[in-house]
Amino acid sequence: MPFNITSIKTSSNGVWQGDNPLDFAFPLLIVQTTLILVVSRFLAFLFRPLRQPKVIAEIVGGIVLGPSAFGRNKEFMHHIFPKWSTPTLESVASIGLLFFLFLVGLELDLSSIRRSGKRAFVIAFAGISLPFVCGIGVAFVLRNTIDGLDQVGYGPFLVFMGVALSITAFPVLARILAELKLLTTRVGETAMSAAAFNDVAAWILLALAVAIAGDGTASGGEKKSPVIAIWVLLSGLAFVIFMLTVIRPAMRWVARRCSPEHDVVDEAYICLTLAGVMVSGFMTDLIGIHSIFGAFVFGLTIPKGGNFAERLIERIEDFVSGLLLPLYFASSGLKTDVATIRDAKSWGLLALVITTACAGKILGTFAVAVMLKIPARESIVLGVLMNTKGLVELIVLNIGKEKKVLNDECFAILVLMALFTTFITTPTVMAIYKPAREGTSAVTHRKLRDLSATREAAGSKDVFRILACFHGPGNVSSLISLVEATRSTQKQLKLFIMHLVELTERSSSIIMVQRARKNGLPFINRFRRGEWHDRVAGAFQAYSQLGRVSVRPTTAISALSTMDQDICHVAENKRVTMIILPFHKQWRGADDESMENLGHGWRGVNQRVLKNAPCSVGVLVDRGFGSGSPTPGPTATVAQRICIIFFGGPDDREALELGGMMAEHPAVKLTVIKFVEKEGLESDGVMLRPSPSRCSEKNYSFSTAEMNREKEKELDETILAEFRSKWNGVADYTEKVTSSIVEGVLTLGRSGDYDLIIVGKGRFPSKMIAKLADRQAEHAELGPIGDILASSGQGVVSSVLVVQQHDMAHAEETPVAKIVQSDCEKYKADESSGAGEISKAV
Repeated sequence: MPFNITSIKTSSNGVWQGDNPLDFAFPLLIVQTTLILVVSRFLAFLFRPLRQPKVIAEIVGGIVLGPSAFGRNKEFMHHIFPKWSTPTLESVASIGLLFFLFLVGLELDLSSIRRSGKRAFVIAFAGISLPFVCGIGVAFVLRNTIDGLDQVGYGPFLVFMGVALSITAFPVLARILAELKLLTTRVGETAMSAAAFNDVAAWILLALAVAIAGDGTASGGEKKSPVIAIWVLLSGLAFVIFMLTVIRPAMRWVARRCSPEHDVVDEAYICLTLAGVMVSGFMTDLIGIHSIFGAFVFGLTIPKGGNFAERLIERIEDFVSGLLLPLYFASSGLKTDVATIRDAKSWGLLALVITTACAGKILGTFAVAVMLKIPARESIVLGVLMNTKGLVELIVLNIGKEKKVLNDECFAILVLMALFTTFITTPTVMAIYKPAREGTSAVTHRKLRDLSATREAAGSKDVFRILACFHGPGNVSSLISLVEATRSTQKQLKLFIMHLVELTERSSSIIMVQRARKNGLPFINRFRRGEWHDRVAGAFQAYSQLGRVSVRPTTAISALSTMDQDICHVAENKRVTMIILPFHKQWRGADDESMENLGHGWRGVNQRVLKNAPCSVGVLVDRGFGSGSPTPGPTATVAQRICIIFFGGPDDREALELGGMMAEHPAVKLTVIKFVEKEGLESDGVMLRPSPSRCSEKNYSFSTAEMNREKEKELDETILAEFRSKWNGVADYTEKVTSSIVEGVLTLGRSGDYDLIIVGKGRFPSKMIAKLADRQAEHAELGPIGDILASSGQGVVSSVLVVQQHDMAHAEETPVAKIVQSDCEKYKADESSGAGEISKAV
């Protein structure tokens, strides 16, 4: 029975007045949206171990809710997805699609495409042309086999099939490359450049297909004149020319007005831009091309990389990608009825379409890549990556169905083809390709002591390589000050700067990559995303010139769960001696209220780097270190007041080695303080016993390796004697007698006498540190002394650097329990039977 759309009411009067909310448009839309989001998120969780992009879960969610699964229950479809609600759901979803295509245009940098070179263009051309020809061939088979397709005009159907088999989904490909850590490899860069070419070509071809298709007939029922298609194309071309020649300069002016240099509230400009998206969509719909083209072209007119573009993305991306876009792909699934593929003939057609799509794309790309002298394995991977469908494919298919070019069976076959080709991309690439991550045969100094010994033996300059990581501009000043303090005339300093960017589900987290150029493994020449990146790059560039230091910036884009792998790999590949990590908390002022906490995820990154690093590591707890100092350089005269607290052990010795490097700098005033227990307390022995059941987040962990205490004491005394002999008169050395370690350390931190305090992590505790084993830890990964100085609420004003010496023998750590001297006797037998499992401090 036909349903009168004008009889639909927006909201109900409520159940108490006898209304069923599901019979009204807005309450039903809320239920549909919630159900789609819950199902798609649940499926995304299930697909996460398979490393699948989110679009797969959204499409499958729609298919599950549609006539293929839940929709077989007529009551479910009648109440949750009735036919009268389809226009409302699709209208809301189409708004999301409109703004998503605006974001795609905003992220697509035409100048970057022009710079991509002939190789990417040739690969893209081969990746489009062969599948397009194959798609035309398959179109003849489908047209003669599937009932009803012979009623569709040859031209529109051939073009739609060619486009459906030849396109590459640029946003989905970028996500897959980022997940596989291939974005900055040669394969990833080539694939991104070729996919950008492919993306532009796909939209041009789709515009052609829509212009040719129309809906097949004019309003009176008679066949349309071919001249109409020509008028549509010419009007579309005029629209694009107008947007690029008139609107683009206007948007450049708007972007300049919204830059930080102009004190202008840009809310009006942002609202005007969002309205421009809608108007552009209306204009292309008026012309006869789908409204998404207007939004896409309008996105191309926005200047890339500036503050204005970032503000637009921040305002709309989460709402569009998280809420509205899933509705669109779910609505695609709701229109997909797998039951229409009901016999062997239909399944054979599905196999034919999948085989043709994969073969055309992969073989075409592979053949051209090999001719361009790309290795065979990389060429195959390139073909598989270019075969990614997903987002753009679904848009094409929906437009085809809307224009009545594709019927239900053909639509279902092509949706399943898009799902399959995208689904197999990640596992196939993981199976056949792993980027080269070999170690280097060159000598790598894993700890500072090795570097000093080599320099003394060779009698010449050695290279001190530092990998300094940062989250944002707030870390830059302290990093430069710390690195500058280690620079001396006795060694060459090479600094690798790594900007840590979390890869989230937001596509904007990888915008910078498509516009960047690589220079080494994951290295790029300069930061390109946002104006503060320019300031950061400028700060390091100025430092490299003033300090005569080799500085190479880089960006690591990764999920927090795997960020540590990128950091450790770069440290290994670049033969780094020390990694400097920013603490996950940063103080902007003297009190704890000014503290910024980046979250537990970043703390986990530091913990995993400390555990797996191939070299020594320093964690910098920044409380304004370097904020008041002059620009570093060889003529700097204002001293940085730096203190090293020494208790003994490998980590403390590494901290003292770093102090020896700092003592050479004319602008550093170095003090070494060795803590000594008050007389009468030395006999209070302590035994530490492994206690793996304890929480490692709240309890300090110490190394399980066996250690010769007498030898350690001898090494401590030797390095102290060497330091005092070498830097007598340059660095101050004092011994501090204390009865309370905690109070003694906090007194130094609160005094304000030092800009930076350097401590060892203390994985092999001295007898003084061992007494702190049962202390409740706030930041256990920093060790007892580092945790005391980094904890909030203690009134500490100095910045802190916690140093861990690299030694694979010390890598295994475990929480411990403290046993006092009076209880030691009953554990004598345990000690003799498992000395390697007990750290004893007596």
